[in-house]
Amino acid sequence: MRKLAVIGAGLMGGGIAQTCAQAGFEVVNVDTFEPALSKAKANIENLYSKKIAKGTMTEEQKQEILGRIRYSTDMKDLREADIIIEAVPEKMEIKKEIFRMADEAAKEGAIIVSNTSGLSISEMAAATKRPDKVMGVHFFYPAPVMKLAELIRGIATTEETYQKVREFAIAIGKEVVDCPELPGFIVNRILVPMMNEAAFLVMEGCKAEDVDAAMRLGANHPMGPLELCDFVGIDVMLATMTGLYNGFKDSKYRPCPILENMVKAGHLGRKSGKGFYSYNK
Repeated sequence: MRKLAVIGAGLMGGGIAQTCAQAGFEVVNVDTFEPALSKAKANIENLYSKKIAKGTMTEEQKQEILGRIRYSTDMKDLREADIIIEAVPEKMEIKKEIFRMADEAAKEGAIIVSNTSGLSISEMAAATKRPDKVMGVHFFYPAPVMKLAELIRGIATTEETYQKVREFAIAIGKEVVDCPELPGFIVNRILVPMMNEAAFLVMEGCKAEDVDAAMRLGANHPMGPLELCDFVGIDVMLATMTGLYNGFKDSKYRPCPILENMVKAGHLGRKSGKGFYSYNK
């Protein structure tokens, strides 16, 4: 299983494509929005050029990896892939439509994987005619750097599919953990409520700098929870917290109102230039 497809050329999709190419896989990165593909390609090329300047990569290595990635706006280019990885926005209706389209385009026997951070794998699988060959692999941002991959089986996922996906994740250098098919899986079910609680502290009068310093120095966290909110994206944080709240119907997962206000104001963190902190875009 050496041929892969990644649907979505955003930060996650581009990063996953890069990770797979670095591990020796042939990858086609598919996105119907051509400018997204151009940006994804430029991001990888710029990253590798910086590595060359630092002496940590050669031009030959750069070209070898880039040669394993091609870019396409045509879903028909999924047909050669052994594994198709969906990395589109975290909205179920969008993902189900992508799964339906991927199912139609993919060859018989191909496995379709979602990079969802907490949505139902079984619901996505139901949009296909191959629910037994659907699974979740939650990569973490930035995908080429973060070592963990959460593996999630749907109700219909077979043991054969699970083993193939597990072997693939290990082959691209990931440490894997098995997760229940419940909102948030493992990491986000623990991490995101902590970040949400940090937002409540700000709403109640604490300075963001103090909250982050407390967790860095008192809990030995490498990054404070509000710094992490800005890094991940306030909109992503809110969507994940809302998913936990809707999934468990438990008030402990109630999103902090300040997050909703920030998203409405366009304060999404690093990517917008302003979140809990201000940044130079």
